[in-house]
Amino acid sequence: MTLSTDLSSKAPSHSEELEVSFPLEHVLLLTLNRPGHLNAVSRQLHDDLTAVLRWFDEEPSLWVVIITGQGRAFCAGADLKAWYQDQMEGRVTEQESVASSLHGFAAISRRHTSCKPIIAAVNGSAYGGGVELVLNCDMVIASEDAVFALPEVKRGVVAAQGVIPRLAKIAGHQLASEMLLLGNPVSAVQARDRFRFVNAVVDKSQVLSTALDVARQITLNSPDSVQSSKEGLILAQKHHFEEAVRTHSLSVVGKRLYNGQNIKEGLAAFAEKRRPAWTNPSRL
Repeated sequence: MTLSTDLSSKAPSHSEELEVSFPLEHVLLLTLNRPGHLNAVSRQLHDDLTAVLRWFDEEPSLWVVIITGQGRAFCAGADLKAWYQDQMEGRVTEQESVASSLHGFAAISRRHTSCKPIIAAVNGSAYGGGVELVLNCDMVIASEDAVFALPEVKRGVVAAQGVIPRLAKIAGHQLASEMLLLGNPVSAVQARDRFRFVNAVVDKSQVLSTALDVARQITLNSPDSVQSSKEGLILAQKHHFEEAVRTHSLSVVGKRLYNGQNIKEGLAAFAEKRRPAWTNPSRL
């Protein structure tokens, strides 16, 4: 049995709206598969992402996840037709749903409990919740023809699943206001150079291969060190400087790093002038 087959047998069941694959060792690839709806996130797709990402977080052999979309769009955000139906039938629960959501839109936009890297391979346009999703990824590779928009104000709704404080911190108040209050699209180059939430802009044909190469480079590093570093970044968003440093230094992820096998392997490999052979982190 191959590693990919073994992982496929372990993955939770999911609908055809989400494609799950393992293109490289230690790498999970999730493809939003509603191309006829521009990969707008349905209730089913949200549930699929919730289940698979929960499993990803708990599976020691998976170190990185890539999110991409099938077809010409990355993600068109929420399923507005379903949202309209809820409103017409009196199901007005948006405030409670947002406040009680642990991981936010598509189980990603407010995901703050996972220390494993998330890479967005933005193959096409991202709107609304699709941008919310992107803003909480650790690295973003975008197609040169991708556009990003927060058009909620044009639809009478609001971008409430984490993108407002995140964009304000990344881009600054005025540029965040430009995207949020105008609702107009920005290009991938603008997203990289002005708004600063895209790492690299590449030809459409190279988006996934570039994201895979980034994931491969991450897996060349100690998974304990990578996950502890990401935890430090998450804590930096929550706390002031000294509190973030202290909390990070005493965390269970840090304890796993300092007491684990990979720190010994990394230091030994340096002393012996060889490449380290990393092992899967222990479960927390």
